[in-house]
Amino acid sequence: MTEPAGWLSKLRSGLARSSAKLGAGLGVLATTRLDDAALERIEEALIGADLGVGVATRVADRLRADKFDKAIDDAGIRAAVAAEIEAALAPVAKPLAVTAFPRPQVILVVGVNGSGKTTTIAKLAHRFAEQDYTVMLAAGDTFRAAATEQLKIWGERAGVPVIAGPEGGDAAGLAFNAFEAARKAGTDVLIIDTAGRLQNKADLMDELAKIRRVLNKQSVTAPHDTVLVLDATTGQNALNQIEVFRDIAGVTGLVMTKLDGTARGGVLVAAAETFGLPIHAIGVGEGMADMRSFDAGDFARALAGA
Repeated sequence: MTEPAGWLSKLRSGLARSSAKLGAGLGVLATTRLDDAALERIEEALIGADLGVGVATRVADRLRADKFDKAIDDAGIRAAVAAEIEAALAPVAKPLAVTAFPRPQVILVVGVNGSGKTTTIAKLAHRFAEQDYTVMLAAGDTFRAAATEQLKIWGERAGVPVIAGPEGGDAAGLAFNAFEAARKAGTDVLIIDTAGRLQNKADLMDELAKIRRVLNKQSVTAPHDTVLVLDATTGQNALNQIEVFRDIAGVTGLVMTKLDGTARGGVLVAAAETFGLPIHAIGVGEGMADMRSFDAGDFARALAGA
């Protein structure tokens, strides 16, 4: 699906702080001759912008091969940066696809509290509904009453039903009931919220494992996706979260939120380099339409300011 020009403008605006952080490190090099000292400063700027050592090294290598000892301006440097970022991200840019048969496609959503998990679920629901899929939500974070109420509100906004249970109830039991309801209704996509407390990893691991077992008994391929929601404002800590949730939840893909509220958007590149997990979508605002499928080229050019 081709994204509208308005989204591309919003993406550039949302990544403006991250782009400015990167540009502050690169801008001093405009119109200079590219020597070893300049290349070292470029690498430092890229690492300082959270892009990771791998991308920083490849950008420097590309510039050394193509432009060494020649004059280069800001636009030339940004174009090289954008090209390497796109090359790093293109293999992992994979929108969530509804392929399960029989239905529903079950998407288990995990992430720490405060990452934007609940609102991301609603935005994904809205996105699927735009594509003419029927959607149901399950309020599986039974530990927090506020999470259930928030999901109900977002569900109403998105125009999709929400299956919920009592506070402190069994999350796996709720997942079972939600799957049965979605199956009977012929729903295309079931998105299940989960608890996000990491204070006791063992408890969370047990709960998520139980949810997965219950779903797997109902459909041998469920859950079809286990999506980790990351808050871009946490910067390098996002990498730690990926490692933890990959180990305890079997994460199959990522969504990054709040890119408009940080200068640390480059960490998405480092995440791709480090873990190679699919990046399904990104968010640059609070509105229902402020999340879109991830496009490597659009992101790379917006981040690099190219």
